[in-house]
Amino acid sequence: MSIKSHQIKILAVLPVTLMFYLLFSMISISISQVFLSISLLCWLILLLTKKQKFLVPPFFWAMAVYCIFSLISSFLSVNPEVSLKDCRELLLFLIIPMVYTGFSREKEIKNASLALLASGCITILYSIFYFIFKALPGERVAGFMGHYMTQAGLLLLFSTMALSMLLFYRNKVRFLWGLAFLLSTIALIFTLTRCAWIGIIVASLVLLFLYKPKALIIIPLIVGLIFLLSPKNVKKRALSSFSVKSYSNAQRIEYLHAGIKIIKDFPLFGTGPDTVDMVFKNPKYGLSEEAKRNVHLHNNFTQIAAERGIPTLLAWLVFTIWIFISLIKLIKTKDSSVFPFAAASLAALLALITAGMFEYNFGDAEITSLFLYMIAVPFTLERILKDKTQINEHK
Repeated sequence: MSIKSHQIKILAVLPVTLMFYLLFSMISISISQVFLSISLLCWLILLLTKKQKFLVPPFFWAMAVYCIFSLISSFLSVNPEVSLKDCRELLLFLIIPMVYTGFSREKEIKNASLALLASGCITILYSIFYFIFKALPGERVAGFMGHYMTQAGLLLLFSTMALSMLLFYRNKVRFLWGLAFLLSTIALIFTLTRCAWIGIIVASLVLLFLYKPKALIIIPLIVGLIFLLSPKNVKKRALSSFSVKSYSNAQRIEYLHAGIKIIKDFPLFGTGPDTVDMVFKNPKYGLSEEAKRNVHLHNNFTQIAAERGIPTLLAWLVFTIWIFISLIKLIKTKDSSVFPFAAASLAALLALITAGMFEYNFGDAEITSLFLYMIAVPFTLERILKDKTQINEHK
């Protein structure tokens, strides 16, 4: 068999492996990572054999700068071995070019979306089943994930996609997405993760504003209704958000103060990736013994600046702002095929940033992977449609 025929097969395999990654993205961390690794291998083979060009959306270069600064920070780390090991997760950002060039047809993206829908529905049904029949009183439901915070972050992203598809997708499957949104919101409540609750409110506000601004009035009504119908532990958890004396809120204030002190001590390249918890144990940073047991600062901004330095944080901010502007431009085109994905990506970006004020969600590989996929898809679809138009014009 010729090299060319092998390349053609790999071109066909790549979108399939990406689809299977999405199918297991909310069900099994290990299986989803296997398919993501196979996707990466296929993409690298195509790149090295020059069957595929290295094409990326422009905002990717800001993330490339973030990765370079992270590597420098690792070499200058208080523990280079730990930091360099952590830098393996920088490979996740190759999801952007991998998705951008991995799909060549609109149908492939639609199939991938259905795989994500299936993954979300399975984990949602399991979470609801677990809550009803197995969960202990006050237990935070983690679904198939190892931790409820990971489950909450994935449900937040999924819920955002589901609501966008319900509002903007021109297909009967939109109603299945709508049912998935309703159930995923319930499953998200069961995680008792307040930052994700705030995130889904932000995402809903963004999507309803894009759909019909007058519909925004229903958000406070729905939030109030959910609160009234929720179990006591959910109500207690929600009300604790407004108390600075509550245990978790007080800890987050501690982390903020400690983070600022660490940034002052390590302004250029931070303490090194994955080493902040080694440094903040020093009594001079003022953390209580309980707070020292955690491994991060519960805030994307302070965590990135503290462990990687201010220049790396600036690169990350440029990356997020660049994505925001790029998505606004896509949304303004009002292309019916691209719009649902662009709207979902914009809402997901703002929701994760908002939730990231209270949790280091950008450091969770499973959440980051799905987020990077979601922001790459609308630009991938735009590229496919442009290529299709150019082909038709040349006929």
